[in-house]
Amino acid sequence: MTRWPDPFIRNEREAAIADRADRLASLFAERAAKHDLEGSFPFENFEDLREAGYLKLTVPELYGGEEASAYELVLSQERLARGDGSTALAVGWHVHMLMQLRLARHWPEPLFAKLCKDIVEEGALINEFASEPATGSPTRGGRPETTAIRTEGGWRLTGRKTFSTLSPIVKQFVVSAGIEGSEKVGSFLVRTGPGVQVEETWNTMGMRATGSHDVVLNDVFVPDEETIRGLEQPAAGVPAVPTEATMLHIPACYIGIAYAARDFALAFARKHKPNSLTVPIAELPNVKRQLGLIETDLIAARSFLYQIADRWDKEPEQRAALRPELGLAKYIATNSALRIVDQAMRIVGGLSLSRNHPLERMYRDVRAGLHNPPMDDVVLTNLANRAIGEAE
Repeated sequence: MTRWPDPFIRNEREAAIADRADRLASLFAERAAKHDLEGSFPFENFEDLREAGYLKLTVPELYGGEEASAYELVLSQERLARGDGSTALAVGWHVHMLMQLRLARHWPEPLFAKLCKDIVEEGALINEFASEPATGSPTRGGRPETTAIRTEGGWRLTGRKTFSTLSPIVKQFVVSAGIEGSEKVGSFLVRTGPGVQVEETWNTMGMRATGSHDVVLNDVFVPDEETIRGLEQPAAGVPAVPTEATMLHIPACYIGIAYAARDFALAFARKHKPNSLTVPIAELPNVKRQLGLIETDLIAARSFLYQIADRWDKEPEQRAALRPELGLAKYIATNSALRIVDQAMRIVGGLSLSRNHPLERMYRDVRAGLHNPPMDDVVLTNLANRAIGEAE
C-alpha cells in the first residue's frame, strides 16, 4: 500500500525517482526475509540497483550522474527502505558519500573523476570505513588506531575497521588512519587486494543484511596519487563546506521501514475479522486510536524530514546554521519509527512476532537507528547549547 498522490512528490523528476525506488523496493521485499534469516548479503539487490542506475543518484551531472538534491536523496531512500531496510541503509552510505564528495570537493579532482566514471560505467560502490573497536563511532572524535606509515611512493596501512557496511561487495573504500610520528589523521583510498581481509563478524539483531563486517588491513600499500589527506592538512581558518544533509539518508531509511510497518498493520486491520466480531478490527475504537497514533508520528516525522531537506537545498547560505535541525530530523524520525512499528505490532497482535510476517524484522531493524549518527544525546546537547547561546 502507498498513499497516492504523495504530497512530497512535487514534479516529474521526483515522480521518476520515486517510481524507480518503488519498483526496486517491491523486488527487495520478496528477498528481505531470506537474507535477514541467513544474515547474508543481498548481492542480487545490488545488481538490480546497478541496472536501474540507482548507484549514480548523487554523482555530479558533469560526470554522468543524476546529481540528486538532499530532498531527492530523502525521497529515494525512504521509498527504497519500504522494501528492505538493510539494502536501503547499505546503499545509503554509498549515495551519501558521493553527495558529500560532490559538495566538499576535498578529493584530488582526477581521483574523484575516476571514481565517478567507475560508478556510472561499471556500477562501482564505495564507502568510508572509520569505526574501530577501541574508538567506537568516529563521530565521538577518537583517534584511529589504524596506522599509516610513510614509505617510498605512498603509505603502508595496518589496522582493523568495524561496522564496515558493504564490505562484501566494495572493491574500493576510504580508510582513516593515524599518521605515524604525527598527531594528524590521514585519509586514504584503499583497493581490495593483498593485505585486505574481510572477517565475517556481522551477526546482529537488526539490519542483518548490510554486510557490516570487520575489515583488516595488514601492511596495505596506498600510492601517493590515491592519498586523499596525508601530512598536508587544510589551512587553519579555512571553513569546512557544510555536508551534513547527506546524512539524511539515515532518517529516510528508518521512516521508510516505519511506513511499510504502517501499511502492513493497516492492511491487516482492514481484513482481519475474528469470529467474535461482525466487522474487521479496523472498525474498533481502540484500533482506530492506534492507527491514529501511527499516522500522527508518520506525518509529523515525514513533514519535518522533507521540510528540512528542502530548506537545506534552497538556503545554501544557511546550511551551517541548519546543523541542529538536521540532527533533529534524525532524532524525530528514528524515535517515531520505533513507536510506529510498536503500534503496528500491537494492532496485529501475537502474529507480529512470527518470522512469517515482516513486522518482526522491521521491529529489529528500526532499533538500529538509535546507534546511527548523530546519536540522541548529541542531538539534544546541540539543541540545548544553541538555546542557551540564544538566551545569552
